[in-house]
Amino acid sequence: MKHLKGRMDESILVCVYYGLNGERLIRRGHKLATLLDCPLYVLTVDPKPLDAFDAEKSGYIERWKQLAEELQVEKFILLDNEKRPIQKVINEVARNYDVTQIIVGQSAQSRWEEITKGSFLNVLLKEVPFVDFHIVAIKRPTEDDSYDIYEKGVRAYLIESEEDFKIAFTCPKFAAIEGIFFKEIGTDFDNGIFKFTYANKMNELTITEGIVVNPQKIPVGAKPSSNPKM
Repeated sequence: MKHLKGRMDESILVCVYYGLNGERLIRRGHKLATLLDCPLYVLTVDPKPLDAFDAEKSGYIERWKQLAEELQVEKFILLDNEKRPIQKVINEVARNYDVTQIIVGQSAQSRWEEITKGSFLNVLLKEVPFVDFHIVAIKRPTEDDSYDIYEKGVRAYLIESEEDFKIAFTCPKFAAIEGIFFKEIGTDFDNGIFKFTYANKMNELTITEGIVVNPQKIPVGAKPSSNPKM
């Protein structure tokens, strides 16, 4: 349950798209919303449907959702499979939630980078003329960032054996859970995380030497029902 805000004449929207900078933008928005004692909303938009997100993008989404809940954000707004121009989407959301201030960040790895260029900013200002914009300078990721401990994700499958679930990298001929495997950097074993979508929710499993170590996190309905025992 969200706290009742004192100032309902102000409302802040944070726009995040991709990368490590989303958390920083959300925290910046929360700091401003706390100072103004007003509602805070977080928006992320993607042209792909949710079940087509790669594991990295899905991981960011989950972290942003968790942070939004922790900071008691009024609403985390995820618009997937969105084909409209970004400025149209921002306009609609801003009007629906009576937004008066919008926070966006500059990042070389996201679609929001165009906002720092005059052309798109002018389009956005014309499309959403009733708000104030805050463009936040973003730090580049460093080698110390904890998110950089995995290799690029590859498609993988979970298959059920007699006692556990194992990871495979070729499509089996029987039922399996399909997802993306992120291997830890610097290991010769299949250690890392496996992510898959079920019921429009991203699930994450820990893999050690090719075996799922937390199978209790696999939703019952997602478990293969016709795997041959191995």
